[in-house]
Amino acid sequence: MPLESRLWGKAAGLGEDARGADHTHPLICHLLDTAAVAEAVWDELLTVHQRSTVAEALQVSDEQARVLAAFWAGLHDIGKISVPFQLHRNGPKHGGKLLTQQLGGEPGYTFGAGAVQDRQSHEAAAHWWLVGIFKEIGYPSSKRRPQSQLSHAVAQLLGGHGGRFHPVVYDKDSRCPAARHPGMGVGSWEEQRRLHFDEVRRVVGVRSVPQGRMTPGAAVVLTGLVTLSDWLASIEEEIRTRLRDEAWAGTPDDLDSYWQIARSAAPRLLQRTDLLGTGFARPPEPAQGAGKPGGLGESMARQVPDLVAEHGPGMVVVTAPPSEERTEAALRAAAVLGRAAGARGLFYALPTGSAADSHMAQVHAFAEQALTGSWRSLLLHSSSRLKPAEAAEQWANANAAGGVSPEPGEEWAPTANSWLNSHHRALLAALGTGTVDELLQAVMPVKFNVMRLFALSGKVVVVDEAHARGAWGHELMLRFLEWAAALRIPVVLAATAADKLVDAMLAAYRRGAGGGRKPVTQPRRSPGWSFVDAQSGGGHLPQQPADAARASTLSVEVVDGTPYGAIQAALAPIVAAGNGRAAVYRATPAEAIRTFRQLTKDFPGLNVTLIHEQMRNKDRWQRLAACRGAFAPHGGGSGPSVLVTTSMLEHVRGLHFDLVLSGPAPLAALLARAVQSVSDRSRLVVLRADNASELDDAALVRRTDLLLGAGRTVALPEELPLVLDDVYADEFADRLEGPEARELQQLDNQRTVREHKASGTARWLAVPGPGELDGDLGLLSRDPTGMEPELLSSVLGEDVVQVVCLYEHGRPGNRVYLLEDGVPERRLERGPKGRPVPGQLVPYLIPVPKRLVEGVEGDANNAWRGMAALKNVRRLNLKKSEDGGWVYTGPKHRFCMSEHGLMIDELP
Repeated sequence: MPLESRLWGKAAGLGEDARGADHTHPLICHLLDTAAVAEAVWDELLTVHQRSTVAEALQVSDEQARVLAAFWAGLHDIGKISVPFQLHRNGPKHGGKLLTQQLGGEPGYTFGAGAVQDRQSHEAAAHWWLVGIFKEIGYPSSKRRPQSQLSHAVAQLLGGHGGRFHPVVYDKDSRCPAARHPGMGVGSWEEQRRLHFDEVRRVVGVRSVPQGRMTPGAAVVLTGLVTLSDWLASIEEEIRTRLRDEAWAGTPDDLDSYWQIARSAAPRLLQRTDLLGTGFARPPEPAQGAGKPGGLGESMARQVPDLVAEHGPGMVVVTAPPSEERTEAALRAAAVLGRAAGARGLFYALPTGSAADSHMAQVHAFAEQALTGSWRSLLLHSSSRLKPAEAAEQWANANAAGGVSPEPGEEWAPTANSWLNSHHRALLAALGTGTVDELLQAVMPVKFNVMRLFALSGKVVVVDEAHARGAWGHELMLRFLEWAAALRIPVVLAATAADKLVDAMLAAYRRGAGGGRKPVTQPRRSPGWSFVDAQSGGGHLPQQPADAARASTLSVEVVDGTPYGAIQAALAPIVAAGNGRAAVYRATPAEAIRTFRQLTKDFPGLNVTLIHEQMRNKDRWQRLAACRGAFAPHGGGSGPSVLVTTSMLEHVRGLHFDLVLSGPAPLAALLARAVQSVSDRSRLVVLRADNASELDDAALVRRTDLLLGAGRTVALPEELPLVLDDVYADEFADRLEGPEARELQQLDNQRTVREHKASGTARWLAVPGPGELDGDLGLLSRDPTGMEPELLSSVLGEDVVQVVCLYEHGRPGNRVYLLEDGVPERRLERGPKGRPVPGQLVPYLIPVPKRLVEGVEGDANNAWRGMAALKNVRRLNLKKSEDGGWVYTGPKHRFCMSEHGLMIDELP
């Protein structure tokens, strides 16, 4: 029986022929395309360690591993030889009839009535069928525990190329998969699967039968290679250059000839990714002042290279107050680790999107020194994920005045049509600055989670403020670090102070590296650092810094009275003196806007800046860029200046203040807001009567209030770990008596219950660690019973949606909606359906807690609602109110948009 070239693999987006029939790309051609790309990915994109991980697991040579990887990639879509796929109603047509319709009526291709209704996906069909054929050709197999052997592991891996692995297929089902899934077909359907299998194997040149096992590391690398190769081989405009004519029969000679075409096209496909040629040069020279004798920067710059040279890459943990010096030390360590590991890039993870925005300039400056070759930088967080390349370009434009680069967006930010400009692909970019949830999703059962692990396995990962995400984030971070160590991902963790949570992170990386469960402890002094190598999991304690680069004293004062009255009183001396810089933290954007307006009115001579999370992306980026000049350590404008903000700026670097005012908050948050200062003695004023954030833990807020009393001084950095330990101490409540003790005990009990619940749910939700898989990749995609979609996002912090506000102009019947003055909405529309281009919305997005838009449908039309990229974007058509403001009234809240951002008030 000859190979059937009418079996199609790709059709969408390929256009029509002269007869008006849809073009199709034969399945065998797509399989060979993907195999050819896999060869190129192996040669040009995988690191030495990634290749050796696969070869060692399979117990074959590097060249044999390369051929096997290409062969397996070429089999990924073999499940498309099935009735539901080939005869799907949305398949290629001519004159309204399916091109493959006649195939179903030919002898050998007949099928029962239930075949078309079989709901098995083509990915799952590949998994089910390949288990048996791999066993037939001699791959190791097991009847009782198929997942433990290579025949099942490779089949399950290929069945997961769509982003999710499928459950184990046991022996009785793999012997005759069509018995359970009639859509797979028998007769000629089965013969064609075998013919396609044999031809891919022959053309690619497979001559060995591996006898090894699929380790977790090898599974991640091969899954990434197969998925990436499929993505590249599916680029429609490239497929159109390789379409075969109707007379093409798919004979062995035809396939040999096509294989050469596919191989010649593969490097061009890989070039489209903007991923090639990036590596690490020698570590950059220390920034001025970072190498102070005895300081953190000098200690790490001197010892990290020697530790890495002796023990190989691993994880460096730095504990010190947040500062640009700490960031510089972490980046220098990352450069040393990256060069030693042969890494191809870096991902810098922070707790919030605003922190990522503020760090991007420093990370970019580091990359210019540390990375070689051509590299692309992406901004990755909830406000940029829609289209990461547009976000990076808009960020660069917003920061142009700050001198980020001579031509912002031209040299390093990908263009809007970049292949990387997609949520699932973006993490592959050589340089990423984003939020820690991009890492944590790699160990949650979300689609393409293993693709995230693959993307990170070729990089260095820096996690700044590693335990700033609460109990949920901590448990998931521990699981991520286990996987990071197992994959030999170099990691740099930076935390404000050493505590048991930091110790747990050290232990998790050590465990993942095979170092056992022996406790490891981070030095409790500040600043301090330690190292765990990924090869053995061994802990190494280097000589610690002799002293801090900059010691200072933080004066904390707790004041009563009305919040705004206290703010006025604290700012009055600055205004009277005619100089000084202050930051005022409010609990919500609405309170920040009101405070800004009052200060502007009451202090005409004061330079007041407002920045909060509910501003449009571009406005927030522009103001952050301006703040880096106005509140620089040794610069800024003349006269007194005040920044009014919210907790979003806690983790932002490069902003320095003489005075910080804040409402009640946990001590760690207060210190994060106050430790940046331009003088040896800085002030933190806590407004006791102000509102605390709804997201802050009430027990920690109360403990902080009791610990601070009327105020105290803190010597930085040496006392920082001590006061943080004190506020968390178990015996804290024992020092109290009467109602205070009972109140705190009740709050502590509530916190304990919440944390245990959060930790337990996070452990239940997280994927198994690399040592717990037991060969079953399906556990990485399991759907826990009772899990709701909202739970995944809530684990990563408060669920956020994006809002786009449009301004209504004109009269009924002739209305126009503007994104801003001079920018009508229609500029975003393209095509007959009037759909907006999602990437062009990025500058206008406003992140809003989902709880504040409950019940708000928005004003999007069906075309908008039908776009997956805009699923979590609410469109609000604003109307002008009687007082001249722009408003939208929802079921529970009133939305008011102005140049100060979006203010949301609850309706009475």
